[in-house]
Amino acid sequence: MEPLDVFEAIRNRRSVRAFTSETVSEEEVKRLVDAGRWAPSAGNIQPWEFIIVRDAKIKRRLVIAALDQTFIEEAPVVIVVCADERQSSMGYGSRGLTLYCLQDTAAAIQNMLLAAYTLGLGTCWIGAFHEEEARKVLKVPFDVRPIAIIPVGYPAEKPSAPPKRSIREITHYETFGRKIA
Repeated sequence: MEPLDVFEAIRNRRSVRAFTSETVSEEEVKRLVDAGRWAPSAGNIQPWEFIIVRDAKIKRRLVIAALDQTFIEEAPVVIVVCADERQSSMGYGSRGLTLYCLQDTAAAIQNMLLAAYTLGLGTCWIGAFHEEEARKVLKVPFDVRPIAIIPVGYPAEKPSAPPKRSIREITHYETFGRKIA
């Protein structure tokens, strides 16, 4: 497969909520985690932890934690991305705890989503879930926070592009509110 242009991947990646039954190999999963670990992080702390879930019972419990988003259990593999808040706070205090660990894991997640797309895999970034329930299901320690549930599989759908705000609408120059035609 010929490598894709990063801008093509950014424009064409979609949230996929239907998957084929085709297996996602361990090598593909490792490549996704590797893409995540290469994300930038504040002070290079790398507060991320990745939980790989293939077990049907655990996926079913994640569905319940995630407000009955049943497509989670249909994916061959689910990656739960967590942030080690203690690690981030040791480096940056309360800002590390409340912001940097979230930014760092978000960057890792985006890397993983784009990498999955280039491998022909579909993903969905799920943030809507009961965090404490997911923590219990996955036995996540108190100072590590589940940030996102990412079902991964070969897409059984091709969602269309959602509408996006125009560049002009979202761009400000020098100060907020100053727009140039």
